[in-house]
Formats: sequence, C-alpha cells, structure tokens
Amino acid sequence: MSLFRDDGIVLRTQKLGEADRIITLLTRGHGRVRAVARGVRRTKSKFGARLEPFSHVDVQFFSKGSELVGRGLPLCTQSETIAPYGGGIVTDYARYTAGTAMLETAERFTDHEGEPAVQQYLLLVGGLRTLARGEHAPHLVLDAFLLRSLAVNGYAPSFTDCAKCGMPGPNRFFSVASGGSVCADCRVPGSVVPSPQALELLGALLTGDWETADACEARYVREGSGLVSAYLHWHLERGLRSLRYVEK
Repeated sequence: MSLFRDDGIVLRTQKLGEADRIITLLTRGHGRVRAVARGVRRTKSKFGARLEPFSHVDVQFFSKGSELVGRGLPLCTQSETIAPYGGGIVTDYARYTAGTAMLETAERFTDHEGEPAVQQYLLLVGGLRTLARGEHAPHLVLDAFLLRSLAVNGYAPSFTDCAKCGMPGPNRFFSVASGGSVCADCRVPGSVVPSPQALELLGALLTGDWETADACEARYVREGSGLVSAYLHWHLERGLRSLRYVEK
C-alpha cells in the first residue's frame, strides 16, 4: 500500500455507482492517470467541486500496490486547487469548445497510463491558462495547442522548407502525409496549395508569434484551421469528436 502525490489537470470524469466518479487526469510526474474519487457526487461534497474538467489540482492518491498505475484503479483521497481554469472557460461557448478539444487532444496523445509526458502536461497547463484569461481568440489558442502537441510528440509540421528534401522555402504545396510544405519535385497526389498567409499564420502559432497570429485575417485563420485539423486527423488516425463543435 502506497501514497502518491502529484499535480495534474482533470481531463474528464465518469460516473461510478451512486456517489463516486472515475477521474482522468494528466499529471506532471505520472502521465495520464485514472483514479476513483469516492463520494464526490454528493451535494455536500466540497471535494468533488475541485475535480471537474479544466481544474489544475494537487492530488493525493492511495494505491494498493507499490506503483500508482497497476491492476486496479487507485483512490483519489485528497485534492487541493492550484488554479480553477474552468471558471474562465465554461461560461463562454467558444472557450469551452476549444478547451474541450484541448483536453481530448491531451488524452489522445497520452494513451499509455503511468508514462510521464511532462512536455504535454506543461503545454496543456499553459494552453488552459491562456484560454481562461482570454488573451487571444479561442480558436487561435486551440490551433497553437494542437500544432505544439503534434510537435512535442514527434510530428512537427514544416511550413516553409520542404518536409521531404529540405529545399528552403517558402514552398507552394502542402501535404499532410509528407509532413507539411513540399516543393514541386516532392509534390505527391493529394497535395493542396494553401495561401502564403495561412502558412505564415500556422508558423506563427507554432513558434508563439502572437503579434502575427492576432493580426491575421479571418479567412486565412479558417484556412489554417482546416490544415491543422487535417494534419491532426492524419497522425491520430481518427479525428477529435469535440473539434466539430469548435467555433471558427
């Protein structure tokens, strides 16, 4: 029997029995973790209010074995709020749908429980903080998060140099299967010809150039979002269910 302590973001919750929940978190030290939180659905439970999606919490787990992730689910025995990002997200539809897509993305990229994913965890914390504060348009925050999630998981797209031969860009064509921008010689069937402005926007979102991203025209933002969605779908092998509800 062991106690573990970690901080994490609540990704989702599921009902269990009459008063309990299964909480899925992305933690700093243990990656994705599922745990049982007993009694949190009772109306008098203050503990349950801290374990809602988007919450950044410090959590204590109780496990019957020597490892946090084992045969059975650990118990979530204590929780303290670090940052209630949900308060600035759930009251606005655009932020809520973008945030929900971010949580789903983080869960999809951490499909093995108990394996640390520190970069993905830090990326999610930063993304939710930015979203909750309303510093940038929600769809831009989401696209930046999706691109950076792809990058930290080894799927960074190229928006200038050719993704296949390395020819310096800008290059006209874009292929999700080839890894981004491609030159005329490396062009493959299914390649598209996006506008230079859309590619510039995506490069700015990937590198954190918010001045360029915030000034981009709406038509190029929509075009860029389509490319991000297609690229993400290719590498995840299936799309995000929550992405269809995101306002563009």
